[in-house]
Amino acid sequence: MNAEDIKKKELLSSSRVIAIVGLSPKEEKPSYTVAKYLINAGYRIIPVNPGYDEILGEKCFHTLSDIPEKVDIVDIFMRSDSVMPVVEEAVTIKPGCIWLQLGIVNEEAKKTVENHGIMFFMDVCVKKEHERLFSK
Repeated sequence: MNAEDIKKKELLSSSRVIAIVGLSPKEEKPSYTVAKYLINAGYRIIPVNPGYDEILGEKCFHTLSDIPEKVDIVDIFMRSDSVMPVVEEAVTIKPGCIWLQLGIVNEEAKKTVENHGIMFFMDVCVKKEHERLFSK
């Protein structure tokens, strides 16, 4: 196991609360599939989507700043060119990690997060990584 995998495994082992920004209530959407998987894997998910009051039985928040508890991981499902405002807000709540899902690449976001000393992953799926690292 390489150093990056060790970091991911330690993060996923020690984390309990994952805020999912851009979570959709539509079952066919990747964000929904990932959230459902994470719930089944024992995580508490907090949906962040201003368009809904509740997703997957959990209260939905308009912004990350509205969440009244500590968040371990901020998992972002948004277009690469739209993530900066969310990333800038995410660093203010000081999660253990900010994670940009598969297909989301933003170098400015990476620099911002790393400048705040927060773990960062991008262009990788938290569900696929969890399956790969914990299915052995």
